[in-house]
Amino acid sequence: MGDANRANMLLALLGGPELPARELAARANASSSLASAHLRKLTDGGLVVAERRGRNRYYRLTDRHVADAIEALLAIAPERHARGLRESNRGEAIRHARTCYDHLAGELGVALTDSLEHHGLIGPGDDGYPLTSAGDQRLRALGVDIETLRSRRRTLTRPCMDWTERRPHLAGSLGAAITNRLLELDWIRRRPDTRAVTITETGRRELRAQLAVNP
Repeated sequence: MGDANRANMLLALLGGPELPARELAARANASSSLASAHLRKLTDGGLVVAERRGRNRYYRLTDRHVADAIEALLAIAPERHARGLRESNRGEAIRHARTCYDHLAGELGVALTDSLEHHGLIGPGDDGYPLTSAGDQRLRALGVDIETLRSRRRTLTRPCMDWTERRPHLAGSLGAAITNRLLELDWIRRRPDTRAVTITETGRRELRAQLAVNP
């Protein structure tokens, strides 16, 4: 992880979706041959897995535990100033709203978590943000399949420290399911060049109306 090229690749994959080798090479600003060498090290180290599809290989983080480890390192890493306007704009977008592997993070993720807790839909973070009966009803009405989530082995709710806000946000299978539902409803959209997400006009209106979140 200590190499800058490999770190940039891991950060690109931290958003959740798998990416082809050529995209990771571009994110790391590395040649194809150098990117292949770095990806081989990450694969051998158990941090990423690859799947071949036709002529291309697609990479993703091995699992959410790797994502948690990266987020934990980001939380204690010293702040680095942006080099140029493009990098500054990308950093602002990531701080505002992004995916942390499979759940929402940044200002939007923390605001959503705060609202769910304030309105009694989840319990306090010290208890792991447990889903309440009111939250069960509200999120079912939103289209989240709570029953299926409860049947899985994955933890339903847990806090995840947000490295930009320095506060926790909601993770676990419920955090992932809420994020997927917001994407399905087109309240948020993934950005193609970063793990930041864009809040749509519909999303701004409905997040306020249905979840009391002010984007």
